[in-house]
Amino acid sequence: MKNLEIASIFGNMADLLEIQGANPFRIRAYRNARASLESLTDNVEEIAKREALKDIQGIGKDLAAKILEYIREGRMEAYENLKKEIPVGLVHVVSIPTIGPKTARSIFDHTGVESVEQLEKLAKEGKLLDVPGIKEKTLENILRGIDLYKRRKGTFLLGRALPVALEIIEALASVSDRVEYAGSLRRMKETVHDIDILAASSNGDEIAKAFLALPTIGRVLVQGDTKTSVLLTGDLQVDLRVVEPSSWGAALVYFTGSKAHNIRLRARAIERGLKLNEYGLFDENGDVIAASKEEDVYGALDLPLIPPVLREDRGEVEAADEGSLPSLIQAEDVRGDLHMHTTWSDGAESTEAMVAATKRRGYDYVAITDHSKSLGVAGGLSDEDLLRHAEEIHELDSKHADFRVLAGTEVDIRNDGSLDYSDEVLSKLDFVVASVHSGLRQDKATLTGRIVRAMRNPHVRVIGHPTGRLLGDRDAYELDFDQIMSEAARTGTCLEVNAHYHRLDLNDVLCRKAREMGVRVIISTDSHNTENLENLPYGVATAQRGWLEKEHVLNSCPVEELLAFKQAQ
Repeated sequence: MKNLEIASIFGNMADLLEIQGANPFRIRAYRNARASLESLTDNVEEIAKREALKDIQGIGKDLAAKILEYIREGRMEAYENLKKEIPVGLVHVVSIPTIGPKTARSIFDHTGVESVEQLEKLAKEGKLLDVPGIKEKTLENILRGIDLYKRRKGTFLLGRALPVALEIIEALASVSDRVEYAGSLRRMKETVHDIDILAASSNGDEIAKAFLALPTIGRVLVQGDTKTSVLLTGDLQVDLRVVEPSSWGAALVYFTGSKAHNIRLRARAIERGLKLNEYGLFDENGDVIAASKEEDVYGALDLPLIPPVLREDRGEVEAADEGSLPSLIQAEDVRGDLHMHTTWSDGAESTEAMVAATKRRGYDYVAITDHSKSLGVAGGLSDEDLLRHAEEIHELDSKHADFRVLAGTEVDIRNDGSLDYSDEVLSKLDFVVASVHSGLRQDKATLTGRIVRAMRNPHVRVIGHPTGRLLGDRDAYELDFDQIMSEAARTGTCLEVNAHYHRLDLNDVLCRKAREMGVRVIISTDSHNTENLENLPYGVATAQRGWLEKEHVLNSCPVEELLAFKQAQ
């Protein structure tokens, strides 16, 4: 939990410093530190105890000292001082996804807004047009950003909520017979509103005490032997429910949900003259038929255990009844990561470091896919630099007898659908990801046409983060997926499931559509440092929620099959 708290503070400091017009390198340092802490798999407090904070990517002496200060005192003086220098209204304005720090400063200086609600009122009345630099198009973007802000308020990304839940479970494990996270988090939804923790014990008071002793609790909402609810620092609500060990399975079914799935199970129980609730499955006399194990509850309803990720009432009960539940893709099925960046473009670590990290994960292959030349903000490579980079990668590949290092690129799909490199250049690479990074406001037909044209290029193997969304910050752009997936199936082009928890793009619904239309996907991490490789399970969970099996995921194949796939179409 400390990881995410400190990461959030560093992100806020970067925004506030940019408002002040501080040194860009200082601002970037805080943003890089935030990214590193968000993707960190180890507990930053444990790293601090080992005196190894400076081993974290992007953490130098100054930032390490600030982290230690926060761990010791629960506050960071530099952050508190910075907040005093920035008007509170400005902090609210800069939290709108489509408003940058400079625009926020200008809006505040000319209007003195003190809340998002006041900003929205001024925008709808057209009064922001009096602010220098704000035109009609800017106003539209501001209103869209406010809508995004309101929709994401009270929601938390899967990749930020899950580490918190795991830390709580670790803290409660010694005082519980069993403890597990439940709710939408166990179903691995891309965003959650809160965290449900389920514990089995006959001593609810002891568990509640251990729960309330957590250091990051901001406010206690409800306190009791069977239910305790708190708000953590950062306003993430956590509900702890304690059940008797004999009811564990039924409670886990009930509190995992979804509501619609539970309704289907209860209806099935009623059809059999039974009653199902969080305490168990009972016959007409009130005798327990099943309660202690999830699989027993489902079995007594004549169903196999349905994986939590599928419990959304999207046909999983019918499939279970027919014996046709999918054999879902697993993280260990993924044999290589095919989208990542190095210091050649906007990555934080060298090619050698990224290759070594992927090999340690037990993969069979990896593709290095730095950005192309049009994406100057990300340090995109010129033709000459790309070819030099490819030579370096091929040389590195030659040093590994049992592991393939593929030379690739994430090539920009230009506004007319052409690619950022010529076919002659692309032909010298092993693996090409094509992505849209610009012109995101084009109409549906134009954006769809760009992607279709890119898929027709014989060198393009996959379309990266196809809808371009950033959860909570940018909506997916409009695309005709019937047309895109038809063309993907025809040309043998894969679509990416980008595993970064800020993207998860394709989403679960489109993963299922890909399965139905015969389109294979690739699950990649889009890593910009070695810690980002840990995001793979989020992509796998998204694919699972879309009913994808091993056969639907191309990078579950040997490298020879992977490289031959498009040519075989």
